[in-house]
Amino acid sequence: MNRSVKRVALSALTATVAAVSLTAVSVPQAAAINRVDCGTREDFAKVYGHVAPFGSDRNSCWANGGSEQWSWQNSPVDWMKWLKTGNNVVQWHGDGRWQPNAAIGKWTTYSFPNHPGGVRIDGIRIL
Repeated sequence: MNRSVKRVALSALTATVAAVSLTAVSVPQAAAINRVDCGTREDFAKVYGHVAPFGSDRNSCWANGGSEQWSWQNSPVDWMKWLKTGNNVVQWHGDGRWQPNAAIGKWTTYSFPNHPGGVRIDGIRIL
């Protein structure tokens, strides 16, 4: 009888350890995109453009995976003149959808020569 209790206890312990290890492995990484100071770093996703009401040009940078959308009240940039992906795969949100359909690869500068004033942007996503 003692041997049978040990087997049951060992089986229960093994099942518990297996369940805990599977849970720890399958927990998805949290999306934690955040705006950062651009400084001199080139690995951030960087957008150069201007804010419509004031017309001031500025750089805005983001780090970490995830997405951020904004309204005109808290906009870092309204019209994008160029985007540098840095060490990221990036899409921007404008005209009601994520663009381009195929995300822009790492270390790419994406500009808009046919739209010298820039294109509308109200969000960014780092994949």
